[in-house]
Amino acid sequence: MDPLTTALAGCDLFNLRNCLNMNVNGKKAVIFGGTSGIGLATTKQLKELGADVIAISRNPEKGMDIPDSVTLKKCDVLDRDHIQTVLEECAPYDILISAATGGARAVGPFLDMDMDGYQGSFDKLWGYANVIRYGTNFLSNNGAIVLVSGTPARKTKPGQVAIGSVGGAVETLVRAVAPEIAPKRINILAPGTIDTPMVAFKGAERDKYYTKATADNIIPRAGTPEEAAQGILFLIQNDFVTGTTVDVDGGWLLS
Repeated sequence: MDPLTTALAGCDLFNLRNCLNMNVNGKKAVIFGGTSGIGLATTKQLKELGADVIAISRNPEKGMDIPDSVTLKKCDVLDRDHIQTVLEECAPYDILISAATGGARAVGPFLDMDMDGYQGSFDKLWGYANVIRYGTNFLSNNGAIVLVSGTPARKTKPGQVAIGSVGGAVETLVRAVAPEIAPKRINILAPGTIDTPMVAFKGAERDKYYTKATADNIIPRAGTPEEAAQGILFLIQNDFVTGTTVDVDGGWLLS
């Protein structure tokens, strides 16, 4: 009996989906940027589903509200030697996620932009490339990789040329890599405007910022990290999805 037939033995039609899709209970997940924002929400949701979670950050000591049972590790995704060491320590694993930004992102019109800032924005791409390059070998054959891009990759608003450029490069990278690593899967979660600690504004100023940023969206509010993390969970659990982008954007693309 072939492996697929064996896996499906005893499954009726209603349970077929669960037989084919990844059950994260008992699986090991490695999450770069897993101590803040979307990464933290994903850490919590995977832990609630029974996964063994390792959350990695440049500053894990600053992480708040992290379940005690989550393993914390420190790593800068731009440090190739260190990232290889950390991934070897975590290996083997079934789920590999990166929501790490890699550093600051330049904003404003391109013709007024400091080019060092524009170049530095691509640290996100280099960090993601390092995660894929050095992390895929330790991923189980039916494992899943998810990277976090953003809606500006395909609909760039004024002032977002650097963010859009980086996001576009990340999404192209994923589409190119997907056939190479099959049957392992790799996908993109593209969030719209999400209320995370990346925005430094507080109180009324913060509310004003998000109200203005989402005013033209079909759903005129900022999303939550938990809503974005649900998109990541879909990409992990659905074994029929690879090399694609899932949008959790409140209707940004259609606005």
